[in-house]
Amino acid sequence: MKQDHTFFTGRLKSIKYALLGAYKLITTEHSIMVQFSMGIIVTIAGFYFEISKTEWLLQTLSIGMVLSIEGLNTAVEKIADFIHPEFHTKIGFIKDIAAGAVFFAAITALLIGLIIYVPIIQAL
Repeated sequence: MKQDHTFFTGRLKSIKYALLGAYKLITTEHSIMVQFSMGIIVTIAGFYFEISKTEWLLQTLSIGMVLSIEGLNTAVEKIADFIHPEFHTKIGFIKDIAAGAVFFAAITALLIGLIIYVPIIQAL
């Protein structure tokens, strides 16, 4: 297959593949479905509670961080399973580390969400 070296069409193809990858993640991976749904819920909450610009920035960054790291974790798991389908302690170790990265991102996002929404809810 001939590679497209033109800037504009090359970028369009990159965007197409990125959107396809995001669609595959959202429609096939349960962890991403949960995280994406949580992102929608807190986005609706942000509009409802009229959070500040800074809070929007932190919330949006948190959603993107969790979804991105969850996507990378999924990619690591798929590659590991492809390379070594049977259980292997080293593959398990690698997958655990990738899952740990998701855990750190999710805990950070949870803390940011609590910092934003607990005072709002307490003030009601």
